Amino acid sequence: MIELFKIWFISVTVIDVIDVLLVGFTLYFLYQTVKNTVAVQIFIAIVVILAVYFLTEALHLRLLNLILRTLGGIWLLAFIVLFSQEIRRVLLLIVRSPIFNVFTGGQLNETIDEIARAAVEMAEKHTGALIVFARSTNIKMTIETGIPLQAQLSKELIVSIFNPKSPLHDGAVVIQNGVIEAARCILPLSLTTRFQGKHLGTRHRAAMGISEQADVLVLVVSEETGKISLAEEGMFIAGVTAGNLYDVLSEHLGTRTRTGATTNSDKELVALVEELRTTNLALAGKQESAKQDS
Repeated sequence: MIELFKIWFISVTVIDVIDVLLVGFTLYFLYQTVKNTVAVQIFIAIVVILAVYFLTEALHLRLLNLILRTLGGIWLLAFIVLFSQEIRRVLLLIVRSPIFNVFTGGQLNETIDEIARAAVEMAEKHTGALIVFARSTNIKMTIETGIPLQAQLSKELIVSIFNPKSPLHDGAVVIQNGVIEAARCILPLSLTTRFQGKHLGTRHRAAMGISEQADVLVLVVSEETGKISLAEEGMFIAGVTAGNLYDVLSEHLGTRTRTGATTNSDKELVALVEELRTTNLALAGKQESAKQDS
């Protein structure tokens, strides 16, 4: 083993340096996880006790070291009990990490499919919606302006949130790693009021505003026109329709775009669009007949 230097009688090697760096990174990660909770003081106390334990080991303080080692089992149980919520948070962060997402590409495809279906349904009903897909940029401050949900994403939940009678329909929904982080979030408005000769409403200015400041993709459903738009890097992506929404979302969120033969999801999405259009036409026909009868 390559020896770097010696501290008194202790020989320090490359493996020792790597070991210390890994332990330091782990402690820093744990501290960042619990720093805004009441458990941070307990965490610091445990770190101090661990430091004392290793110090007694190095200085050969056998009695004190024996006492600390005997209490080690109790510390483990206390750690699990006191940090149960924080442990869940750490595991959740690991599951949501980009490295873990490499093995969960199917989940992202399912997420995009749910969002596409929800957007098509809301567009047909002229229900306004504003959905932010968080990518590499940390938008924690934006999430904190809304109501935290931490909910599993589904088409039904998205449609329910943006229902005009829902108390959460105002503002934006933030989605990160397939989870609805928060709803009713407040987004910064862009100073741009017109795009390609068209006047931008508040919802579209908010979509453009957050995309100017962070690495996000924003989906907008217009309440007035029922059109679906996507904003990225302070610009709106042209040519987005209900038919190609899934493919455009897949392309800009980093998943493989579906090509070739039409899949079952494609057929179901097209069928949903046709069903909603048929329903709207039938309702319009009934309203016209009622007017003529009256």
